[in-house]
Amino acid sequence: MALRTSFRLSNAIKATSRPPIPQAYEWAEKYVATATRPLLDMSQGVPGVPPPPALLEALARASSAPQNCGYIPAAGLPDLRHAMVAEMKQSYGADADITYHDIAITAGCNLAFVTIAMILADAGDEVILPVPWYFNHEMTLTMLGIKPVLLHTYAREGFLPSPERCAALITEKTKAIVLVTPNNPTGAIYPPSLVASFAKLARDRNVALVLDETYRDFITTSAPHRLFTRPAVELGEVVPPAWDWRSTFIHLFSFSKSYCIPGHRLGLICASPDIMPAIIKALDSLQICPPRPPQVALAPLLPSLRSFVRETAEAVAHRHTLFKARLPPRWKIGSQGGYYAFVRHPFAGQHANDVCQRLAQEMGVVTLPAGFFGPKGEEDQLVMDEDRWVRFSVANVDDRRVELVCERLAESETAFGWDLD
Repeated sequence: MALRTSFRLSNAIKATSRPPIPQAYEWAEKYVATATRPLLDMSQGVPGVPPPPALLEALARASSAPQNCGYIPAAGLPDLRHAMVAEMKQSYGADADITYHDIAITAGCNLAFVTIAMILADAGDEVILPVPWYFNHEMTLTMLGIKPVLLHTYAREGFLPSPERCAALITEKTKAIVLVTPNNPTGAIYPPSLVASFAKLARDRNVALVLDETYRDFITTSAPHRLFTRPAVELGEVVPPAWDWRSTFIHLFSFSKSYCIPGHRLGLICASPDIMPAIIKALDSLQICPPRPPQVALAPLLPSLRSFVRETAEAVAHRHTLFKARLPPRWKIGSQGGYYAFVRHPFAGQHANDVCQRLAQEMGVVTLPAGFFGPKGEEDQLVMDEDRWVRFSVANVDDRRVELVCERLAESETAFGWDLD
């Protein structure tokens, strides 16, 4: 569409994909909901419950205090940075080698990723992304003129990325390997041994390992990994005994899911103090400072919120179990964890984009197709297995709505009139 302006947009922004979630909501707008057949939204990864009352009250107090209207340091409030060290030791072990100086607070985890991409790579450099990808990561790299190099993952391997295939993709232009675990969109939880293998690869090839752990608190069975430990306990021969995470590893985190405050935009970077001046330089240009009131509210409350975080994670895990139990047999789960289940639809020869459009418009079930999480294919190309996957977010619906979604999926097998596997 031609612009009605006397100036032009940058080629980089024109090359960047549009955010895909609005497309799903455009489909949903065409569904006629009724009291007995409401719209069921399992598309966007948003918390299904509000923050606990104590946090809501603290947010209200902090937001109304005049002293919290001013600027703060670009790296965030010291109180929250210190408090997050303690919380990370809860997640990764008391022996995790993390200090206040490793922490910077950001205006959301997406901005944390933008910051890290800006300090690591120049236009024309390469960053390796597993596919299916988190679309905002690909959008950011493209916007900055950085080439996303695709590391394909496969259903037969549980959508886990391969360090061996990744190694073959590294060139002199490679600046980083980016992983998301638990994964968005597939839900796959990367075992600590796999994370360690990528850490060794990154160290051996002198590139950064960037780990987006937005959903780390939804791993309830063990520590997500042991990379923060020095020497690297329980990593055996995967990384050397002299491993120091600060030489290779950059950790990203979001407060949105764990504390149910996505609208307050808080994220975190944990990285070596050696690169913190570069991080602060970028943050000062991008955000000046992260939002002050939610930091004031959270810092003293974090220890008391641990039970809420745990209970929320257990509720999401229960919903995963319920979804798996009620899903019609022809719909196959490829991977599951964090907020998401990645499901293969049963309609032979049909692209997930078309399936999700009809699910939204005709069945009132809003989901996201695999096509939203990878490079766009040709309109008339043959539908392959990787084109048949659908992301379901189990976090933002209650148990009854999970059951209703599964009932409508079963209905669609007859209603759509398509051939089934």
